[in-house]
Amino acid sequence: MHTLCPITVAMTPAGLLPSLLAAVQASLSVLLVIFYGILTARFKLLETSSAKSISKVCVKMFLPALLLTKIGSELHSGSAHRYLIILIWAFFCHIVSFLLGIAAHLVLKFPDWITAAIMFNNTTSYPLLLIQSLDETGILSHLIVTDESTRDAIERAKSYFLVFATVSSCLTFAVGPRLIDTEHAPDPPDDKDGLEDDNEVEDGNTPTDGANEETSLIPPRTRMASVVSVSFFPSRPRENSVVYDRRPSFVDKRRWLDFHPRTRWWLLFLNDFLNAPLIGAVLGAIIGLIPMLHRAFFNDTSDGGWFSAWLTVSLENVGQLFVPLPLIVAGVSLYTSRASAMHASTHTASTPWLTTIFVLMVRFVVWPIVSIAVIYTLANRTDILSDDPMLWFTMMLMPTGPPAMKLITMVQVSDADEEEEHKIAKLLTVH
Repeated sequence: MHTLCPITVAMTPAGLLPSLLAAVQASLSVLLVIFYGILTARFKLLETSSAKSISKVCVKMFLPALLLTKIGSELHSGSAHRYLIILIWAFFCHIVSFLLGIAAHLVLKFPDWITAAIMFNNTTSYPLLLIQSLDETGILSHLIVTDESTRDAIERAKSYFLVFATVSSCLTFAVGPRLIDTEHAPDPPDDKDGLEDDNEVEDGNTPTDGANEETSLIPPRTRMASVVSVSFFPSRPRENSVVYDRRPSFVDKRRWLDFHPRTRWWLLFLNDFLNAPLIGAVLGAIIGLIPMLHRAFFNDTSDGGWFSAWLTVSLENVGQLFVPLPLIVAGVSLYTSRASAMHASTHTASTPWLTTIFVLMVRFVVWPIVSIAVIYTLANRTDILSDDPMLWFTMMLMPTGPPAMKLITMVQVSDADEEEEHKIAKLLTVH
């Protein structure tokens, strides 16, 4: 049985005010980073297309580098059980959130994207930046019960968040697009037409009628294939599912048409699930758990760290770019959505307030209560969570927080239409 002295001290009347002030200061620092993104859009320093490119490079390059270095440096045989607990907690939180979202969509008739809004929250850039700000206030010193430095504890907390984020990222880009706008998918293309279009793209003979310097180099149908989600349930494929229009790069296009629609669905799902963040996390776990590799990547050069002074440092530098950039992009999306709303027609759909309130209640009321109660009980009455208050603290925070920044990244990486992005950005405004 454990006592939660470090956490309960912060909850006493004497420790409540400093904790509240520290939380306010940390939140303001995060909001200011978003505001800087608004300024870059306001003064046309960053366009929407550039923001989408930044989102893609963040997800496909910066985040994998961050996962590899943080997980690799903190994970070893002695700490593996803590990361296993986080993995179980991550799947539990996402499954419960998924069921809540599906119930809200099917029973309460909320829009289809509410499932993604409830299921996915920002588990990377927001908490990483938040915990850095909390460290500056000194409030996290209460969570250190050994002789380790504050920096070591903070780096361990970041690795905890990133393990949870790995599960969240995989599900975001594999399941998320299949939960948004499923009722507006285009009609499936004819198989023969699909092959002809593929051949035209490969041969470089795309139609050029009316082309100019502003014409997209990507054919509209090819782009739409990555935009629209596929029905989430493979046993009940929709007539207008784009599963026919898209295939993994490792499957030959002619062989792709011979697969059963359900087989196509699963191949696409596995292809989306095996994304860059997962690869970075797996490589980090391999490096961390193999002593020889861990020593080569993270020890000092004089102590066998052959890669630490050049390869590891370069990956760390690239990975650090991921922390603020998604918040900058969120600010750009927020500004562009507001500007578009001012010039939009009356036919533009608005974000329903009842839906927004429901998401707010789940993300900022229900999940904090549930996570604090569950983690408090496990830490106080069992030995499952070990004697690491930083682990308890981070696990309490993992299921909470705004979903919109993660959804904006998902929409931009998927090249979704601007209307969905604007709805999500409006949700971020309320958050």
